[in-house]
Amino acid sequence: MRVTPSDSSFGAARTRLRAELRAQRRALTPAARAHAARLVARHIDRKLGLRAGDRVALYCTLRDELDTTPLFALARRRGWRIYLPSIERARHGRRMRFVEAGGRERLNRLGIREPQSARTIGARWLDLVLVPLVGFDAHGMRLGMGAGFYDRAFAYRRWRRAWRGPRLIGVAYAFQQVPRILAAQHDVHLDAVVTDKGVLKCVTGS
Repeated sequence: MRVTPSDSSFGAARTRLRAELRAQRRALTPAARAHAARLVARHIDRKLGLRAGDRVALYCTLRDELDTTPLFALARRRGWRIYLPSIERARHGRRMRFVEAGGRERLNRLGIREPQSARTIGARWLDLVLVPLVGFDAHGMRLGMGAGFYDRAFAYRRWRRAWRGPRLIGVAYAFQQVPRILAAQHDVHLDAVVTDKGVLKCVTGS
């Protein structure tokens, strides 16, 4: 079942859940954060079957998100081609594009580091995208920060089932899994989520 954002109490329920899960993240000790980040990198290395030259989208950690520093180190060791999301102005608001990492960087309006390279890639041509999240469920439903950039970048997955493009893999602590997240009409499901406990392959669908 999918609902529209205007449905009664839908937005309020998401706001409460987002606040609860972020509070749990902030309560972690630095040692626990570092340990979980190393485990996530290990699971990705062992379970996702990536090869040298694969085009992988990572992201720079924001505030209390699970640290992606070990993932960047892993990507360099394995020879993956790294792309980072960049938020830019578009005709109808802001949109996300993916830019090859390397060279000069800048902070965007959200305080996230972005590469200034002009070498971009269409979202469909990536091999794998590691996606930040606040909460998730076993159906691949993702609760993000609310801006909707990833949902818009991969909106084509909702109607093109013959060719879905890259695998969308959430990155999170295991405690961020919840029994059920009600999907909005624009939400794009994840294929799997990697946590400190391992890899959860999602039962995608509505």
